[in-house]
Amino acid sequence: MRRTYRLDIEGKNRDRLVEASKHDIRKYIRRERRKELPKGADFWDFDTRFGTDEASAEVIFPAELIRRVDALVAEGGNQFFVQIERKPGVRPARVPGDTEADGFGTETDFDGLDD
Repeated sequence: MRRTYRLDIEGKNRDRLVEASKHDIRKYIRRERRKELPKGADFWDFDTRFGTDEASAEVIFPAELIRRVDALVAEGGNQFFVQIERKPGVRPARVPGDTEADGFGTETDFDGLDD
């Protein structure tokens, strides 16, 4: 998916255009995740680019996409460009006894707090 969303269309409510664009993005990702995975893949991953136009688009994490749209709208932007490309992803195998992989034995933000 490669698309530029305009938010300044005459006769259209800006808030509705923003919500429609976010809905379109979410719908595309849901539709792509339903497609059959190739052999050896565990999940669908996405390469995502975002910017005010195609030339200024930068690579971002897919989870940041909607937050970036909201930030651009809050700044008063009139359009944004989104590119989402699907790719197969493979989860790395867990090593038995590795405490880093399961989250146990690592430092947390709560270590060292006195109650």
